[in-house]
Amino acid sequence: MKLKKYYPFSLFILVLLVSSCSSDDSSDPVNELQGINSQICANVQGPTAAYWDYSHALPIPLTQVPIVQNPGQQFIHSRHPLIGFVVPQGYTATEVTNLQTSTLGVNVLRNDNAVVWRYVPITSVAGQVAINSIMANEINQMFNFYGFNGTPDVVCTTTTDPQNLGSFITQFSARLLRFNGITAVVWVRLHFSPITGFTSFAASVSSAPTNEFDREVVDTFLPISWQLLVGPERGEVDNDGDGFPATTDPDDNDPDNPVPRG
Repeated sequence: MKLKKYYPFSLFILVLLVSSCSSDDSSDPVNELQGINSQICANVQGPTAAYWDYSHALPIPLTQVPIVQNPGQQFIHSRHPLIGFVVPQGYTATEVTNLQTSTLGVNVLRNDNAVVWRYVPITSVAGQVAINSIMANEINQMFNFYGFNGTPDVVCTTTTDPQNLGSFITQFSARLLRFNGITAVVWVRLHFSPITGFTSFAASVSSAPTNEFDREVVDTFLPISWQLLVGPERGEVDNDGDGFPATTDPDDNDPDNPVPRG
């Protein structure tokens, strides 16, 4: 399986606007983003608003690349090393694998189980599955993890109309929720192929105590996400050596895609 070909969809959230203006390198990104208002949801401000927009592929005005300030465990998925990154100290990454559904991903937990970063870039199942069913499953798993059985406050919500792109139909859905002192951003990107009859989807959950969520955005969620698109020297990854970085290459394992050799 060439998992990387799904990255333009499952990692579509990784869009970052790094300003070329000079800045104080010691500035705190939390303070830098405090004045931000969401471009698509009036209910949130600051780093939470920036992260909500980021989940929709909207650029956010950081003047520095987000990096892990206190490196801890190095995680590399055993079946696909391209899912690899360093987590902050005090966090543990656990592999997610289900061969029956081609599921590959990772769960990152803070050691007190209060903070979650979950990323599953690919799951494939037979038949056409409703995106709301997938979203509900991710949210219910999160509620079960935190032991919550009430009704959350839905702060922001997005569900796009299905787009028919010829060989597949794609759709996106996201929720910004607050419940029992927790804030969470959950998103799902779905693709259904009428040709094969299979639904493939990517899903992500980022959750933390509400009074810590802004800090987790800049210290944990953004730095981990960014590592999936850049190398250890902070240069863009080009795994197949075709001159197109992973951020734009439709299949970064195939040097003939997007431009055939010869």
